[in-house]
Amino acid sequence: MKRQEDIKTELTHFDGDGNALMVDVSAKVDTHRVAVAAGSISMSAVAYDLVKQGSMAKGDVLGVARLAGIMAAKKVADLIPLTHPLMITKVNVDFTFHDRECSIEIQSTVGIYGKTGVEMEALTAVSVAALTVYDMCKAVDKSMIINAIRLLTKTGGKSGSFVRQESINKGPRQE
Repeated sequence: MKRQEDIKTELTHFDGDGNALMVDVSAKVDTHRVAVAAGSISMSAVAYDLVKQGSMAKGDVLGVARLAGIMAAKKVADLIPLTHPLMITKVNVDFTFHDRECSIEIQSTVGIYGKTGVEMEALTAVSVAALTVYDMCKAVDKSMIINAIRLLTKTGGKSGSFVRQESINKGPRQE
């Protein structure tokens, strides 16, 4: 965990006059960078069972959501202003069923060998995968909730590694 004095207080996407800018990464060294993000979607028991059994009327919900998450990670520069177009080298989107909560955890891992990190790509992959699950299941359950989309880890680059401190059973740590 970073000490208070190590936490940056300046925003990098603004110049001295407060104008938005794309950070110049041309002088940065290429490094291997990986980001892992996660989130979940909770739903009714009926919708959950249909997804888990692969019986949703629209088809393979998680297969389509996985593809949507991968495609979204590749399009971040078109979606989020000031992000860099990246030649990402890896995108995985995985799902874990949690029967007791009728929820599906979504986890994305994105990798690159480059000058800037892939946190936004991992977060976007989770977000779009969750939205795709919602879209494919909304005919059965419009009350689904997308929860706790967050960065879990990131490695590489000048700022080093980040590991979220959270308990599997308690969710994100509250500070």
